[in-house]
Amino acid sequence: MSNGTQENSTGKVAIVTGASRGLGRNTALSLARKGTDLVITYHSNRAEAERAVAEIEALGRKAVAFRLDTGDTSAFDGFADDVRRALKEIWGRETFDYLVNNAGIGHNALFADTKESDFDRLYNIHFKGVFFLTQKILPLIADGGRIVNLSSGLTRFSVPGFSAYAAMKGAIEVLTRYLAKELGARGIAVNAVAPGAIETDFSGGAVRDNPDFNRFVASSTAMGRTGLPDDIGPMIAALLSDDNRWVTSQRIEVSGGMFL
Repeated sequence: MSNGTQENSTGKVAIVTGASRGLGRNTALSLARKGTDLVITYHSNRAEAERAVAEIEALGRKAVAFRLDTGDTSAFDGFADDVRRALKEIWGRETFDYLVNNAGIGHNALFADTKESDFDRLYNIHFKGVFFLTQKILPLIADGGRIVNLSSGLTRFSVPGFSAYAAMKGAIEVLTRYLAKELGARGIAVNAVAPGAIETDFSGGAVRDNPDFNRFVASSTAMGRTGLPDDIGPMIAALLSDDNRWVTSQRIEVSGGMFL
């Protein structure tokens, strides 16, 4: 059933991890509005994932949701099998076109106070998981496809309390360049998108729900406000369009000009 707001089908299929909420959900919906079908993942909230699928379908697109802990590499074989089966049964094809590595968690602790267990969890989700999930489903990505890895503005500017998180995102930016180099022969473009502070429930909703922090972010941003999910999802959808086929190996910050 269409609500008349989406564009014609692109014939493309995207995987967006962590798409039951926040930036992942906004990205999935933005892609759907541009005519792309979706495979989304969620960590634990199946009900929210099902609502996201319903929203995508209301835009006239096909969608399916799979549970996936992106910090658990042992789950990746099963996920690849789920994707392979869905591609065949729903879309009648063997490959998908776009991968958006979005799933993540927040963590705020000064360097001196960061626990090894928290560091390991950040590493498993934000770097190791992205590395090996992409590797696992790489054979399913169509030649000429696209990969977007989510980074952070915190790789350019430093805010106390985010050393471990930002370090993982820095690793993602290096990985992005290497993937762009190694996958270029297949026509696969790989870029990193680095959001600034966004009003979501990420990190306990600090930007959205803490008025003092919200004002601090706004005062530190050239555009004079904090970011919204709608500032990010449509940008990623645009980056994945054919209009940007010659863009690869780039770190693209989408922060409204934080800390210039």
